Amino acid sequence: MFLTSLGVEIYASGHRRWPDEVKARVVADTLEPGATVNAVADRYGVQPNQLSAWRGLAKQGKLVLPALSTEKPVFAPLVVCDPPPAAPSCDRSPADKLIRIVIGEVTLELAADTPAVRLAEIVRALGAAGC
Repeated sequence: MFLTSLGVEIYASGHRRWPDEVKARVVADTLEPGATVNAVADRYGVQPNQLSAWRGLAKQGKLVLPALSTEKPVFAPLVVCDPPPAAPSCDRSPADKLIRIVIGEVTLELAADTPAVRLAEIVRALGAAGC
């Protein structure tokens, strides 16, 4: 069966257990151009209101969507602020510095050597979550 091949557990009672990775993939399908919640829900055999609830989890950041697999560059708005004044120090290495991402009330601090691809994935996930 299609759903079990995705990792969905289907019980004799008809109850289904959807792994978060599968929920995220289904929600990501609703974000494709031209997609509708009803059409995607029908494709996966889930009720549209359940899929809408999963979309709400994604908007709250409780369900992380997979990164887009696109050949086109993806851009996200970036606000650059002056860093707060720091005490002078001669022994700080670049690894001691942080990249700070602030979107609404969400603040993430990442190591300065975090790969650009990972930064793009995080910013996309936060943007998709409606922050």
